[in-house]
Amino acid sequence: MNKQHPIPFDKVNITGGFWKDRIALNESVTLDSVRRRFEDTGRFSALSCEWKQGEPDRPHFFYDSDAAKWMEAAAYVLERKNDKQLESYVEDLIDRIERNMTPDGYFNVWYTVVEPGKRFTDRDHHELYCAGHLIEAAVAYYEATGKRRFLDLMCCYAGLIDDVFRRDDSAAFTTPGHPEIELALVRLYRCTGEKRWLDLSRFFIDKRGNNEKDRGEASGFASEDYLQDRIPLRDQSEAVGHSVRACYLYSAMADIAYECGDIELLAAANRIFKNMTEHRMYITGGIGSTRIGEAFTVDGDLPNETAYAETCAAISLAMFAQRMSLTAVDSRYADIVERVIYNGFLSGTSLDGKSFFYENPLSIDLLNRRIKYWRGNEVRLPITQRVEVFDCSCCPPNVTRFVESIGKYIYSYDSDTVYVHQFMESDTDVTISGGTAHISQSTDYPSDGSVTICVSGAPAKLAVRIPSWCRDCSAGAERAENLGINGGYLFFDCEDGAKIELDFDMSPVIISADPSVHEDSGKVAVMRGPVVYCAEGVDNGDIFSLAVSPELNAEPVDLGFGIPALDVDGTRKLGAGALYAPADEIKYEPTRIRLIPYFAFANRGESDMRVWMNIK
Repeated sequence: MNKQHPIPFDKVNITGGFWKDRIALNESVTLDSVRRRFEDTGRFSALSCEWKQGEPDRPHFFYDSDAAKWMEAAAYVLERKNDKQLESYVEDLIDRIERNMTPDGYFNVWYTVVEPGKRFTDRDHHELYCAGHLIEAAVAYYEATGKRRFLDLMCCYAGLIDDVFRRDDSAAFTTPGHPEIELALVRLYRCTGEKRWLDLSRFFIDKRGNNEKDRGEASGFASEDYLQDRIPLRDQSEAVGHSVRACYLYSAMADIAYECGDIELLAAANRIFKNMTEHRMYITGGIGSTRIGEAFTVDGDLPNETAYAETCAAISLAMFAQRMSLTAVDSRYADIVERVIYNGFLSGTSLDGKSFFYENPLSIDLLNRRIKYWRGNEVRLPITQRVEVFDCSCCPPNVTRFVESIGKYIYSYDSDTVYVHQFMESDTDVTISGGTAHISQSTDYPSDGSVTICVSGAPAKLAVRIPSWCRDCSAGAERAENLGINGGYLFFDCEDGAKIELDFDMSPVIISADPSVHEDSGKVAVMRGPVVYCAEGVDNGDIFSLAVSPELNAEPVDLGFGIPALDVDGTRKLGAGALYAPADEIKYEPTRIRLIPYFAFANRGESDMRVWMNIK
C-alpha cells in the first residue's frame, strides 16, 4: 500500500476558474435556499422534538441526517470565512440537539417523538445513518470553529452506540441498515485520536454479512445484496445493492484498510471498484441504474431514459474513489472523481443553484412520457425539471457539503512527493521531507487543457495525473527533471522555482460503449476533455432524427454554462413520406447539431435530451 495523505480543503485555496464560481454560487445561493426549504418542510424544527401524535407534518426518520448535512456544509463555509449569522444559526440547531439528548447520550427525532421506547429495534430506520451524519457535522464544526460542545455531544452518542452494539450486543441488529456511521467513526477517530471509534467502525465492517442477528432481515427488494449482507465484505467482488449505501460502505472499507493496513479488505475494495467502474457505471459517472432499490443490477444494464443515477450516488462514488487514490499510485481513481464532478454529480443541481435532481437520466423523450400515461403508468420515469426540495431530500444538502469541500480532491502527498489529482486554479502549502513546498496551479480547465504548475520553497517530487481521456499531452519543465510516467502520473523532480507547463489535447472525441451495454448499441456519445455532452430539443428540434458525423468538425460556443457548448456536423433524417419505406428511399440533409455539457441540461425549460446519439 502506498499511503498518501490528503490535503484538506481548508488548506487549499481555489483562486479562480470554474470551481471558484461554483463555490461562490454555493455560498451565496444554494446553502441559503436549502436552509429555507428545510425550514418550510419542518426539518429543522423537528430537532426541537416538539411534535405530538395526531399533529400534521410528522417528522421522517431521516430528517436528522438532512439537517446534519446542511450543518456540515455550513461548517465548511465557516472554515474559510467569519459569518456570525450563519454560526448563530448552527448554534441554535446544536441547542435543540443538546436539549433533547437523553442522559445516556442518545439523540434521534423519530425515536423520541414518533416511536419512543423503540430505539435500536429497526435496522432500516436510518438510526445509525442519522448518527453518522451528526458525527460528521460535529467534527466539521469543531474543526471550523474550535468549539467542542457539538463534538462532545456526539462523542457521548458514539460511546452509547459502542456500548450497545460492540460491548453489550443488546440491539435488535448488529450492523446498520444504511451505512454511513462507519466512515463517520473513522473521521471521529482522526479528529480526536480516540481509537475506540476506529475499533467500532471496524467492528461494523467485520460483522457486515458475517453475523447471525442480521440474517433474515432481507425482504422484497431489500435483498441480502441490497443490504450488503450476502457474504462478508472481504469476500465481495461485485458492486451490488442500493448504490448510495454501497459506496458509503465501500468508502469505509477503504478507510479501515488505510488506517489498519488491511490488505485483504483493500483487495476486496479494489475488486468492487473495478467491477463498478468497468461494468456498472454510466459514462457520466452515475451509478445505480434502477429505481427498484435504487440499486446496481447486472453488468451492462445501463438504461438511459429510466436511469436512476441518484445525485447522492455520484457523490458517494467520488468519495470512494478519492479514498482509494490514497492507497496507490493509480490514476484510475482520480479519473473517476473527475468524471463524477463534471458530469453525474454536477447535473444534480441547476445552473442558478436553487433546484436539484434526485435522478439523473441520460435521455428524455417527451413523446414517450405522453405514451406512458396511455399505457397506465407502467413505467416510472425521472422528472424533467429540477425542484427545490423532495420528500426524501438527501441530495440538496449533500450537494452543498460536496461543493464546499471540493478542494480536498485536488492534492495529496507522501514523504517526498506531492500528487496533483485534479486540475483547478489553486494553491497550497505542503510540508514534506525537505521542508515546506508551495504548489500553485494556473488553468482555465476544463474549458481549456493548458495547466501551469509552479513549485517554490522546498524541493519536491511532483506527480501529475495524465487524464485517461487525454490522447495527446505535451509537457515542458523549467528547473524540474521529467522522471517519466508511473501509474498514470507524470513525475517530476522539482527544484525551488520549478515551472511545469502541460497541455492536454481537448479535441472533442466520439465515444462508443462496450457491446455488453445493449442500450447504447449503434450509438455514440461526445466528450471534450472530462465533460460529457448531450443534445437538447430546445437547440435542435427533433433530436431523435439526428445523427452525428464521425468528422464532428466541432466549434465551441459560449452559452454561459462555464464550459463551452459545441456545434458539430451531422445529418437529419427526413423520411420518405410514408410510415414505413425502403431504406434507399429515406432522405437525409446535412445539419449542424448543438451539443451542451450534460450537467447543463434541463435549465432552459422542458425539452427532449439524449447523451447517446445515432452516428452517420
